[in-house]
Amino acid sequence: MTIEIKAPVFPESVADGTVATWYKQPGEACVRDEHIVDIETDKVVLEVVAPADGTLQVVHKNEGDVVLSSEVLAIFVEGAVASEAKATSETPAPVASTATQSSETVDIKAPTFPESVADGTVAAWYKQPGEACERDEHIVDIETDKVVLEVVAPAAGTIGNVFAIEGDTVLSNQVLASFLVGASGSSAVLAPSVPVVETPETNDDAVAGPAARKALAEAGLSPAQVKGTGKGGRITKEDVDAASKQGTKVAPVVQASAPAAPPLANPDGRIEKRVPMTRLRATIARRLVEAQQTAAMLTTYNEVNMEPVMELRKKYKDLFLKTHNGTKLGFMSFFVKATTEALKRFPAVNASIDGDDMVYHGYQDIGVAVSTSRGLMVPVLRNTDSMGLADIESGIMDFALRGRDGKLGLDDMQGGTFTITNGGTFGSLMSTPILNPPQTAILGMHKIQDRPMAVDGHVVIQPMMYLALSYDHRMIDGKEAVQFLVTVKELLEDPARLLLEI
Repeated sequence: MTIEIKAPVFPESVADGTVATWYKQPGEACVRDEHIVDIETDKVVLEVVAPADGTLQVVHKNEGDVVLSSEVLAIFVEGAVASEAKATSETPAPVASTATQSSETVDIKAPTFPESVADGTVAAWYKQPGEACERDEHIVDIETDKVVLEVVAPAAGTIGNVFAIEGDTVLSNQVLASFLVGASGSSAVLAPSVPVVETPETNDDAVAGPAARKALAEAGLSPAQVKGTGKGGRITKEDVDAASKQGTKVAPVVQASAPAAPPLANPDGRIEKRVPMTRLRATIARRLVEAQQTAAMLTTYNEVNMEPVMELRKKYKDLFLKTHNGTKLGFMSFFVKATTEALKRFPAVNASIDGDDMVYHGYQDIGVAVSTSRGLMVPVLRNTDSMGLADIESGIMDFALRGRDGKLGLDDMQGGTFTITNGGTFGSLMSTPILNPPQTAILGMHKIQDRPMAVDGHVVIQPMMYLALSYDHRMIDGKEAVQFLVTVKELLEDPARLLLEI
């Protein structure tokens, strides 16, 4: 069967591309998914691969020609492939090894990121090339601007070649490494595991396309060791294969985890330590600044007498623990229930702003800020109106444990119509919480502290907590904000109202 080889579909921002390098000539055999031509745009170099086993028949676009999106580049004839070509394309010559050889090589890819996440960064490799892995064993972390995603081994086997080292930015479903299914032992690796590190004096992108760079890494060669025969002296995959057969090798470049920056001494002898921000921390910083710059943010304060809740908790905590299979009764569940009821009464506080539109949500999804070693995360309790106190406490505990272990996923933190943050856990007496866009309000809890209060003309010591509601004045008027906070206060000071919904 005859098949047309076409240029990739370019995004709207890319008008056309240039044929950079043909890796196959008319009459040459190809195997399915074998790299046959590079199309270079003003942003990236795109690889075009063989659609099936067969032969490249006629080339319509030569190197240097400008092509449009989906334009026909060549004609391909599907059919049998010479065994020699197939063997060459599928399996690189292995280094001498005493280990059990793999029967199958598969790609380890980055996760599929949601639309709101453009890319990720390789945070840490937990397995090195040649190390054996069990099925579903954790092998690499990909850090996005929201969460850290774990990538696990697809089967029992061995890590082969690593194509994205720690610190590299990767796209959704980008190949991170090869994996040798069923292989064992450190010597099962086929080639040096990571790309040659680029130096300031060389630019591999300028002398070799993506496929050639990958071949260079697999062969353990630097661009300087290979003579390019492509257009403008560019190195092709065939040039790398030829250099490999001549026996030109270099010592493998092993990329270890980046060491922590050593302390630097100032001229006056005082020590400073410079550490780059993690991707998550940088995103948190950017969003906090954006929230302050784009919203008309105000904060209103009130205080709540926590004695009724504390007495109720003290009276029933043991029975609650026993009834609900070890779930402890805390304060947060009372705040979530009180907030949910107040949100139902004041829909604007539960709304969000989308451009020039105000979006009113007919449900209450409350985010609970959780402090982790990687930064602040806000997982969301869904449909809190239908949740009981035990469900809320169980959900919050699950978030805390998974946040500590880095197990929170993107789905846990997407959405949310309102946020509660508890600075009192760390001893904060009063603070001004910052909005979590596109939400229009956030409630801040604080430390419970005994204070003298005037009650019926007498001074009484009561356990008091300051509450802070930050809100976007573009969406919420001051009257609604104050009434919302007073409602939360009243419900907490008389918890029976939560049951009676009054």
